Amino acid sequence: MRLQLIAAVALAGIATPVFAQHATTPGTPAASNGMTIAETATMKLKYATVKPADVMSSKLVGTTVYNNKKETVGEVQDLVIENGKTVTGVIVSVGGFLGLGESYVVLDPSTIAIHNKDGKWAAYVDTDKDTLKSAPKFEYKKK
Repeated sequence: MRLQLIAAVALAGIATPVFAQHATTPGTPAASNGMTIAETATMKLKYATVKPADVMSSKLVGTTVYNNKKETVGEVQDLVIENGKTVTGVIVSVGGFLGLGESYVVLDPSTIAIHNKDGKWAAYVDTDKDTLKSAPKFEYKKK
């Protein structure tokens, strides 16, 4: 239960919107803690600390997505990061068999619960397979 709470707090934290943004001109360092979309680095190098409640994207990509009835409804394929700062979407593959006929949908991170049990991550959504299959499709090329 404690790990589930920590994971939920961590996911909610990465989906928190940025409240203040500063306009910058090209070549001027941005006043933020997110990645910059640019051809060259403009910020002095800093190091970050990883907290125990933080979740690595490598642990989420490939995670099975279940509904509340514990039925498999998809698999996490990727994360959408807006302006290098905030996770704004989770790309999930739905349908298909062995990679054939699958399609992709982008889910809002706030609608997903994640859980780690004995080192194995799982994601949960309040939906069913048919709803996901009929959801707006996302054209996704993995590579």
